[in-house]
Amino acid sequence: MANKRFLLRAAVYLMLIKYGNILLVRRFNTGWQDGKYSLVSGHLDGDETVKQVMIREAKEEVGISLCPKDLHVVHAMHRRSNDDLEYIDFFLLAKKWKGEPKIAEPDKCDHIKWFPLKNLPRDTLPHIKQAIKNYFNKVSFSELGFR
Repeated sequence: MANKRFLLRAAVYLMLIKYGNILLVRRFNTGWQDGKYSLVSGHLDGDETVKQVMIREAKEEVGISLCPKDLHVVHAMHRRSNDDLEYIDFFLLAKKWKGEPKIAEPDKCDHIKWFPLKNLPRDTLPHIKQAIKNYFNKVSFSELGFR
């Protein structure tokens, strides 16, 4: 009998920063961490690049357009989630985008706001807080949730 191969999930997150604030969205009706703030994000579904995922998710979630040349990977994280799954997360920074961010998926998000970088909401997901901190400390890779 062959061993079952370990599979790792991968997710992509968008850091939009302007005037010392970062855009956060509050999860709603998703079945995972609802009521918590996160970055615009999505899973890699296969046959698309990290940047393609982020472009797709940004349009779907907050109605903005991004160009691949304006997206830069600023942090990667290997983490164990609270449901004991392992992820590789890619955090991308965009300094330019088209459109004003708004809730484009009201069935999955019930609040969107620019928060001061030094005063994130208490109910921000821990790995998001850690990634933002790591970005500002110029830490390119981190691990979270392992014993």
